[in-house]
Amino acid sequence: MPVVGDLRVLLRLRNFRRLLAVRLLSQSADGVYQVALAAHVVFSPEKQASAAAIASAMAVLLLPYSLIGPFAGVLLDRWPRRQVFLYGNLLRAALACCTALLILGSAPDWLFYASALCVTAVNRFVLAGLSAALPRVVDRERLVVANSLSPTAGTLAATAGGGLAFVVRLLLADSDAAVVLLGAALYLASALASLSLATGLLGPDQDGARIRLREALVITARGLADGLRHLAGRKQATRALAAMTVIRFCYGALTVMVLMLCRYAWSDSESEGLALLGLAVAISGAGFFAAAVVTPWAVGRLGRFRWMAVCAAAAAVLEPALGLWFIPVPILVAAFILGLVTQGSKIATDTVVQTSVDDAFRGRIFSLYDVLFNVAFVGAAAASALMLPPNGQSFVVVIGVATLYVVIAVLLFRWSRADRPL
Repeated sequence: MPVVGDLRVLLRLRNFRRLLAVRLLSQSADGVYQVALAAHVVFSPEKQASAAAIASAMAVLLLPYSLIGPFAGVLLDRWPRRQVFLYGNLLRAALACCTALLILGSAPDWLFYASALCVTAVNRFVLAGLSAALPRVVDRERLVVANSLSPTAGTLAATAGGGLAFVVRLLLADSDAAVVLLGAALYLASALASLSLATGLLGPDQDGARIRLREALVITARGLADGLRHLAGRKQATRALAAMTVIRFCYGALTVMVLMLCRYAWSDSESEGLALLGLAVAISGAGFFAAAVVTPWAVGRLGRFRWMAVCAAAAAVLEPALGLWFIPVPILVAAFILGLVTQGSKIATDTVVQTSVDDAFRGRIFSLYDVLFNVAFVGAAAASALMLPPNGQSFVVVIGVATLYVVIAVLLFRWSRADRPL
């Protein structure tokens, strides 16, 4: 397989291997920590988790990525990147230990969330730094391949970390603190792995013309505003982003509903509910993988907007048909379908934005895209908190989401007439 051959070539590069080790350990720790946070909020025996608590947890996990991300690069271009990996992961290890102590000490929820928020906020700097450092360890000819394989390997590591956290949580009942400490150990391992890289190897290059921090932050804010104005003049990109935001909102609302169903309606114990949630996440992930296989063919046959319209229409029909039963098997089937249509729509949206936005603005538009993507998910969780009963069985949520899918499918079919073929 070409991918295996490309990876074998890259792994011969010593500094690439070392940087990849930092990424894999860091992102596996992210997966562990995120599952630990979700398990503590939703599945701890002493807690009667509500949709509002789930919404709070999602805000902690997702909002730092969106709000800090556009400005992280300004600081990363001023700090030695090797030191960002070292001290960032050491800080996260220490903060994760604090989170574990807060869990053991039954601390107030706001203090627990503040600790978790700090951990996930630092993550934005580490991930951005890993991407920025890659050209320093890979030559120009192999950079495209490295940009494809390295983040993919990180995502797989995060998934594996989440799976490991599920196993530890199920084997050691009532052990959220132990899972968090596992994440802390992996953060520490990532910090130690960064020491194998020379301090100045990863940049940034120092020069005498560097502007002051305040001025750099102002320039970044103005650049995002310019990107927003540029986006307003690109009708196709604006439409695709609007549709994807609604589809992401629907996926978020249904995710919260499934969490509540796993916790209260489908299980007699926290461990059984957590196992069902793990199964639902795995099945939805299989839908994401299926979308990666199907979407290129579908877009080639139908076009980008029409494929998105088919995805939304399929969800509009199948989501209530499977979801209104509120029993595991039909909803797990729906999880696969919704994973497929959500990721299929995102792949098409990425393509629309990449092909209809000028290259000089593309980075800023994708920063705004990231904000919309995560804020929609958190907003959906907040909306669900207002409507979901304790057991998660809400006809209003299921029918409301189906209605949103219908509206966006109709609009996408209309917009597809103006969609230019690739």
